[in-house]
Amino acid sequence: MPILGLDHIQLAMPAGGEDKARAFYTQILGMGEVTKPDNLIGRGGCWFELGTVKVHLGIERGFAPAQKAHPAFLVDDLAAFLTMLAQHQVEATEDEPLTGYLRAYINDPFGNRIELMQKL
Repeated sequence: MPILGLDHIQLAMPAGGEDKARAFYTQILGMGEVTKPDNLIGRGGCWFELGTVKVHLGIERGFAPAQKAHPAFLVDDLAAFLTMLAQHQVEATEDEPLTGYLRAYINDPFGNRIELMQKL
């Protein structure tokens, strides 16, 4: 049986980080927050979606940010996206292009690494 697709990615965050997550993922990245199912609300965290991209942030005891493992989000115009991020004081590090892509890295408010890729 083949894998059919990717439903969502899960990133960790420390307890009480929901407001920081909402500010970053909705106000800066432009994702919408979706309500977690009733049976999961008590665990904390929050979920975001934009089109088919789904990001779940869950509370992790002893939280340590993912500094190597990361999601990679596709963007239309990497330079324009990086300019917008700079206006929100989000630092980016550009990286060597991969065949067919420009790319850069940012961190969410918890230090989780996020790759941004523009397909050429």
